[in-house]
Parts: sequence; structure tokens; C-alpha cells
Amino acid sequence: MQRKFNLLLTLFSLIGGAVGFAIGEWLLGDLSGRWPNIVVIGLYFGIMALCVGLFCLVAEMIKPRLNGMSWRQRYVDASWKLLVPATLGILLVAGLALEFVYELNGGGVKQVKDIVMIMDSSGSMKQNDPNNDRYDAAKKLVDEMDGDKRVAVFTFSDQATLVQPFVSLSSQSAKDEVKTAIDGIQATDGGTDIGLALGDAMKHITAEGTPDQNTMVILLSDGVSNINLQTALADYKSKQIKVNTVGLNLVDSAGSNLLKEIATETGGTYSDVAKAGDLKYVFRQIYDKDTLGERTLVTERTGPAADSTYYMILRIVALVVIGAALGLALGLIFDNRYLARSFGIGGVVSGLLAGLILEFGLSGHGSADMLCRLWADLVLAGVITLFAWIIPVKEHFKASGGRVRPGQAGNADGFGGRRKDSSSRGF
Repeated sequence: MQRKFNLLLTLFSLIGGAVGFAIGEWLLGDLSGRWPNIVVIGLYFGIMALCVGLFCLVAEMIKPRLNGMSWRQRYVDASWKLLVPATLGILLVAGLALEFVYELNGGGVKQVKDIVMIMDSSGSMKQNDPNNDRYDAAKKLVDEMDGDKRVAVFTFSDQATLVQPFVSLSSQSAKDEVKTAIDGIQATDGGTDIGLALGDAMKHITAEGTPDQNTMVILLSDGVSNINLQTALADYKSKQIKVNTVGLNLVDSAGSNLLKEIATETGGTYSDVAKAGDLKYVFRQIYDKDTLGERTLVTERTGPAADSTYYMILRIVALVVIGAALGLALGLIFDNRYLARSFGIGGVVSGLLAGLILEFGLSGHGSADMLCRLWADLVLAGVITLFAWIIPVKEHFKASGGRVRPGQAGNADGFGGRRKDSSSRGF
């Protein structure tokens, strides 16, 4: 048993990780949204493992430092045959299974069931939204909402009006009722009192909401308002209700800054919209993000599970399993149970590090997230190869127990631990 280090193997493994990362980014960009996430993530890890395994195999062929000279002379053909099933096959299945578990709802995360829409109806809206596209966008969103949701609708100027109290959208007739109520909204010439609108909406949420259901708010405005944020948002923050704000055709930075602050204080998002016709897309994006959310093992979590400790731990554990599977796959390629043990332990460590990098590095910003995944993939690929220097490994041995000299074949203990004759496959 010897501790060994193959610098060429480590360098080639890093190159394989980089190549796998590049292909994985293409998969995420081109197939996400068109293919199920579990398939995309399974392919992501499977192809990365294939690239790492391929480059590690080439490195050992060039310089057989870990597995011995007799492996290169006699058994390299079998390693080529094992490459695809041992890497792509195993990591594809592992990625599929782990992503499936990661997407299951658990950990006590509450799904958003109640949605409150608060829309500006002040006099300035006659210019910024002359065709009342905001109301058409609201009706379209109501039509697209899931049947287990409830919705309430407010309008506001210098007064707030409850257009539609909370109603379940379990049937199309209920959705039609809400759309009819929205059609009945009358234009006003009043000012813009966002604080009053938020206050009245909170009263309705407190009176008609249910404790076991999460609530989120969509607030649309086109102007500036005098508001005491600490007072207006106190209940929203204590009840952990997100207020997602939308600024329509805002020319005054004070208005956009106010809406951004409201969103930031409550954990919501701010959207700046120049054309009222685009509101239907913005409303849908907010709805999808807050009620459905999105989470994969290699992208930022959104929605109700965004800050979940359960999913934080689950992602890290999943990457540990991925790392261990990658290490075992490399051991299978070389048919060496000692390398499999060494690389498997290294895979646990590299998976833990990669999981921490992804969990605390992903931010939802495209280029930053891409760089975060690159670091995670390189750590996953590189750290594994260092453990042959930490965990001792064996090469091929004769039946008498002596070490095989370069150019000489010998008996081997494979994964099954059997002693083989001189014509058998080595470990």
C-alpha cells in the first residue's frame, strides 16, 4: 500500500471538469424549460463524469503512476469499455434520482395560496396606461392561476377600494366572477397613496386570510407616494408576506426607489416596466416565481423554498453523493478497488466542498452563477485525484505477493477480491 500522486492525472481531471462544465452550461441554456429538470440535471452530471473519466484515463495511459505499468500494457482496452457505463451511466442515474428528490416539496415549506393584487388607479394612469392594459394583465393572470389559489383585488388612488374579496379559483365560473369585478373598475382622478393601499390590504389579509397558507402581494404603481415604510410594512414583515412591486413608466427616480425599497424590505422583487402591454408577462413571472418557485441542484432556489434550511442541507448531501459516485466510477474504470476506495473518500470531500460552493455562491445572476458552477465542477473533479496521496493504494501483484515490475504481467485482486491467474483481468 503506497501513497501516490499523479500530477498529470490531476491536471487532466481539471481539464475534463472544465469541458464537462462547458457542455453542462449548454445543456442548462438550451434544454431548460424544454426538457424536464431531472433529465437536464442527470445529463449535466453524467456528461461531466464522462469528461472527467475520459481525461483521467488518458492521463494514466500517458503516465500510469497510480494503477501500474501492467495495467497500461494489458488491461487498458477493458478500461475503455467500462468508461461510458461507469461514468455517464452511473452519474446519469444518480443525478436523475437526486434531482427528483430535490424537487419534492418537503421540509415544512409552505406554498403560496393567497395572492393579493393592488393596482394603481390614480389620474396619472390615464396617460401611462390609457388602454387599461394592467387590468387585462390581471384578468389573464387570474385565468392562468391554479385552482388551489385564492385571489383578492384592490385598486387605489388617494383612497383604496376592495374590488374583489378573497375568493377560491377552484372553478372557471369563480375566475369569471373575478374578471367581471375587474371589468367594473372605474377611472379616478385622485392621487397616489400606497401606504393606505397596503394598510387596507393587510386588514383584509388579517380578516380573511388563513394561518396555514402563505400570502404574497403584487403592487403596481406609476408614481411617488408619501409613506412611512416602517409603519406600513411592519405587519408584512412580521407575517413574512412578500410585496412584489411593479413600476410602470416611472420617470421620477423617487417612485422607483420607493417601490424597490418596499420589495427589498419584504423580500419581494421589483420590476420596471416601460410599456403597459408588457405587464401580463411580468405578472406571470412574479406568480411563477413566488407560487411555484424553481430549484435544481445547480441553480439558485426561488419561491417558498429559497431560504429553506432543509433544501440547503439536501443540496449539499446530494453533491456529496454525486462526488462519492464519481470517485467510485473512476475506480471502476481502472478496475482497482483500492483506487475506488481512495477516490470514493475523495469524492465525499470534493462533493461537500462543491455543495457548499453552490449553496452559498449561487445568486440568480447569470454570469456569477456560471462562475460558481465552474468552481464547483473543478473542485469536484480535482480534489478526488489528490486522495491517492492521502489514502494508500495498490498496483498489480504476482501470485506470490511480489510487486510486478514494469513490463511484467501479474495476478490481481479485482473488486471481488479474487486472486486471478496470469491470463485474468487485473484490478
